[in-house]
Amino acid sequence: MTLATADIALRAASVALLLLLAASFIRDFRASVVGRLAVAFALGSAAHAATSAIGAASPISGWHAPLIALSTGNVVVFWLFTRALSNDAFVLRWWHASIWLAVAGFSFVNCLWIARAGSVRLAIVAVNLLALGFIVLAVGQMIVSWSADLVESRRRLRIFIVSAAALYGGMNAILQIVGTGSGEAPVANAVNAAVLLLIVATISIAMMQVTARDLFPAASDISLSAKPPASESGADQKLIDTLMYLMTDQRIYRHDNITIGTLATRLSIPEYRLRRLINQRLGYRNFNAFLNDHRIAEAKAALADPAQVEVPVITIAMDAGFQSLGPFNRAFKATTGVTPSEYRRLNALAV
Repeated sequence: MTLATADIALRAASVALLLLLAASFIRDFRASVVGRLAVAFALGSAAHAATSAIGAASPISGWHAPLIALSTGNVVVFWLFTRALSNDAFVLRWWHASIWLAVAGFSFVNCLWIARAGSVRLAIVAVNLLALGFIVLAVGQMIVSWSADLVESRRRLRIFIVSAAALYGGMNAILQIVGTGSGEAPVANAVNAAVLLLIVATISIAMMQVTARDLFPAASDISLSAKPPASESGADQKLIDTLMYLMTDQRIYRHDNITIGTLATRLSIPEYRLRRLINQRLGYRNFNAFLNDHRIAEAKAALADPAQVEVPVITIAMDAGFQSLGPFNRAFKATTGVTPSEYRRLNALAV
């Protein structure tokens, strides 16, 4: 078997496996945002598997350009997927689609005009630098949100998926930049296709090791409100009582930069045990949602208090532990369905 034949066979296997994953996600998880992004990520990865070539410098054909644009736009999907995977309340916005269209459109223009105008190296370098930028954003998102994720199986899978995809994507982009104009590299392309297939297969197997609900919660599972536990041991109940004392009486959620680590230290228990307690006993999947639930409860009481009618909304937000007005407004509306100002006005009318 020649290297060219091996390259095609490996690419075909990756495409087939990715399309199978996409079909599975569409069937089972299309109702969730992270499920739809997983479908888009799998399809974009399939386009990448079909089109990636290291060292090529020949003009791109018209039928090839849309697939390359879809492959390039997949870095935006990857970034959004990492955000949705760490936040069950993540919502797609119109500007997310605008970013994807801008990146994919830039890649398309690169293929059909800039590269054909004789600036092949410039076109390839520009697109791959853009890809590296979004990969950095995705890795940064994983690092920032890592400690707040309370679902242990999802935490482990997240770091594997993001690390593997980012490492492959980053190395591929660098090889594309370095190898541009050097001519076709059969060995490099075959190795690249083999690595991609290995990563896709490993991720597929890893995803089978966790429950669907951990990764793709139904809409009814996404809530900022605590859910009462079905059963609790005496030791866990004591810890919960102490935790709720810290939250409701001492209002520890008001403290700057409160983390699950500092809270675990206050309770004199390992961080993993507190994470499991809040997730499995209180029903939260994200530590920030747990904090914000208590912050919003305090803010609602203040906004409904006639004695505080002259207190600015931002003061109430800061007193409750929010660092700025924007996150407070978004969290408040997600919980109540109205803005803080509307909530205050409605309560004033009800008096």
